[in-house]
Amino acid sequence: MKQEPPQSTSVILGIDPGTKISGYGLIRVQGHAFVPVDYGCIRPPSQAKLSERYLIIYDSIEQLIERYRPTALVVETQYVHKNVQSAIKLGMARGVAIVAAKKRGLPIFEYAPTQAKRAVVGTGKASKYQVQGMVQRLLNLADPPQPEDAADALALALCHAQSASFRLLDNEI
Repeated sequence: MKQEPPQSTSVILGIDPGTKISGYGLIRVQGHAFVPVDYGCIRPPSQAKLSERYLIIYDSIEQLIERYRPTALVVETQYVHKNVQSAIKLGMARGVAIVAAKKRGLPIFEYAPTQAKRAVVGTGKASKYQVQGMVQRLLNLADPPQPEDAADALALALCHAQSASFRLLDNEI
């Protein structure tokens, strides 16, 4: 079956999920150019119950989707922490991002942190500082994106834009 080529202009929403800080980054892909659209962090109040934080993350991602109309959501894969409770909480934050996108009919893609680092820096072992610097250069930003979670989310979006999955749309989860 022949795959359709991607739209001439696509907007990709990258999410670096977390219960304290969830980074987001949106880029527009125009031909071979990557244009920054918006980036930042969702920061639920630290004193809020965990269930309330999940709702804030969900609502915030839903608002980003409504405002920018991305053509895909890219989320970081979960890696196993030594602390099982932390891994469960992170997985649930990731899940609310996926549900928000799925509710809007968006295709969802996932990449490991090492894949995103390799896509923007050239090595999967890059530091947060190196990721911020390369994202700044690739998107022609005046300053490195702050905080690190936003830079990670932009790196995820860039990773997807450079991937075969973006062109073939065959890696959707």
